Amino acid sequence: MAIQVGDAAPDFTLPNQKGEQVTLSSFQGQKTVVLYFYPKDDTPGCTVESCSFRDSYDDFVATGAEVIGISSDSPDSHRAFASKHNLPFTLVSDANSAVRKAYGVPATLGLLPGRVTYVIDREGIVRHIFNSQFNPKGHIAEAMGILKTLPAA
Repeated sequence: MAIQVGDAAPDFTLPNQKGEQVTLSSFQGQKTVVLYFYPKDDTPGCTVESCSFRDSYDDFVATGAEVIGISSDSPDSHRAFASKHNLPFTLVSDANSAVRKAYGVPATLGLLPGRVTYVIDREGIVRHIFNSQFNPKGHIAEAMGILKTLPAA
């Protein structure tokens, strides 16, 4: 069953592009999290989306948010992708897609891993979900719009 707005965000601990373990719940009480699931490193849509998050990253930080990208690619693949495109945020590796399944991220056309962004407040509650495989830049505008409505830290 897919996670809905108002649900507690499923916690996870996954390796990032530096090989460090990242735990979602470690942000509780500190930062809002913009968690975006994307299909694959260095593909056209995913590059556009990730670079758009990069270009707006300072705006996200200014709202008290942290951006985390998540796909099934390996930490090594994430490291190369982040380096190539100067991504300043964390990318985590969901190698067996367990977190993708926990969130209920749908596949597109039954084949492609879905592209879904979750805005998770400081209490760990999902406040917004945006699902669009074919509008990668739309994820940034959607998330930023919601962040502006949440209480400041």
